[in-house]
Amino acid sequence: MKSPHSATRRPSIALRPATRFLLGAGLLLGMGAANAADTLDTACRTTEECQAQVARLQGTVKGDATSALAKQQDVFYWFGRINMASTVVLTEQGIIPAALTGRIARGVSHSIDQAAQPGGKRPTDVLQVEKIITDQVGPEGTLVHTGRSRQDIHSTLNAAQLRLEVLDYADALDAVRKRLIDLAGKHVDTYVPAYTNGVQAMPISYAHYLLAFADSFERDATRIREAYARLNLSPMGTAVLANSSWSVNRERLAALLGFDGLIVNSLDAGQISTYDIPLEATAIASSTAIRVGAFLQDVHTQYHQTRPWMLLGASDTYTSSAMPQKANPGVIQNTRAKATDVVASAQAVTLRAHNVTPGMIDYKNTASATGAKTFVLGVEMLQQFDGVLGALQIDRARALEELESDWITSMELAETLQRAHGVPFRVGHHFASEIVVYARSQNLRPKDFPYAQAQRIYAEAGQKYQLSQAVLPLDEAAFRATLSPATMVRTRTGTGGPQPEEVRRMLASSSAALARDQTWAKARRARLIEAEAALNRSFVELARKP
Repeated sequence: MKSPHSATRRPSIALRPATRFLLGAGLLLGMGAANAADTLDTACRTTEECQAQVARLQGTVKGDATSALAKQQDVFYWFGRINMASTVVLTEQGIIPAALTGRIARGVSHSIDQAAQPGGKRPTDVLQVEKIITDQVGPEGTLVHTGRSRQDIHSTLNAAQLRLEVLDYADALDAVRKRLIDLAGKHVDTYVPAYTNGVQAMPISYAHYLLAFADSFERDATRIREAYARLNLSPMGTAVLANSSWSVNRERLAALLGFDGLIVNSLDAGQISTYDIPLEATAIASSTAIRVGAFLQDVHTQYHQTRPWMLLGASDTYTSSAMPQKANPGVIQNTRAKATDVVASAQAVTLRAHNVTPGMIDYKNTASATGAKTFVLGVEMLQQFDGVLGALQIDRARALEELESDWITSMELAETLQRAHGVPFRVGHHFASEIVVYARSQNLRPKDFPYAQAQRIYAEAGQKYQLSQAVLPLDEAAFRATLSPATMVRTRTGTGGPQPEEVRRMLASSSAALARDQTWAKARRARLIEAEAALNRSFVELARKP
């Protein structure tokens, strides 16, 4: 049989345009033949060429994938890549006879190439893909299925899809971290209230607040790196669950498909790891979502006030259909809803895996409608959250006014008496508490509190606790300074506090950690592209054989 892919048709590449796109784009298999022919002239067989293809076509999509790359790496895409890798490895091991190698490789090429043609098929059953191959090159095409099964094929493609979703999620998370760090750099000296139990507790800087979330997301980035080391291991070559009678080179298959190693135990590879690895990954997204929701609740609470100190720009709100004075924070509400969807989707993954016996990969796999959505929703959530952060407008004067409207520095009054004058803490705490009680009964703010009343209250506190000296040791200037929110923030000490010099140190540390994690993600993507190029090179050589 003379193959339409024979070298006599196109000696330089020996493959038709759509197949050249498959082999050239590597990570981007699946676009139309017209786009393929317009975009690529030759197969990419170096890392640099493949990287250029990815960079040119990379993008994001909404609703059904974490990125354009992830959208194109569907089940059919991975059938093609796995068939290519199997052809290479089985040929190298002599399991596919040399005389049949070229024909079988061209059959695999045809199965991929036809999908880009009018009326082409993209089956989601590997046996249907096999039929496309055998219709083209005869029953010898089934040799590509030697030593494997639907079980290890689907376990492998699920892991490959999950790793890209996790990398897309890591990039979106890093973008949020960068936004938080950049915003924090602008607000080292912006003083805002911090809350406990929903009540003003202490003054901090807004930078200190933002870095708290940036640091928590840094922990998520660490979790992603650790989880990736476990999820980017190959099940391929284990057949159903106990390998086969063919000594298939699993290590070589793993390398060609971009995996960093093997899930060694063949039963674990296809049947057990399919529980814990997806659960670990989706739990990270769920954890992030809970903290995104917490941040947004803080912002949303500001909208309860008539004069918030934290607002969105006018273009990020919408006017009520009935009440013209209302500027509804729609982007906050939508992002909070998306965060809830992420948590719900991760729980669905848990419930799908729960109480399912090993051997039921088709039921608990991460490519299910519920599991696949977790990172799609997660990336959208992070992109929306990044938009909210970019739209925030901080009114420094209004935030300071909010601080000065309540007795948020009363703790500092007690601490100053102890630190500077040796007054027992409980005495100082009682004094500060009585100050607040009197002030609220008289509707007095800290800056308006009469110094003479402070002296009186301290004397009463001293008598109650039988102090030898019941005279307030703070003069009026020191008393006023102690009640200043800005002074309280600036005079904090110790690692991790809101004092400006410590915040600047933490800013530098967070920036360094972000750079490290961005470098890690780029290296992981580069590793996948290198594997794609290597598989392309090996497979092209096989397809050229007679």
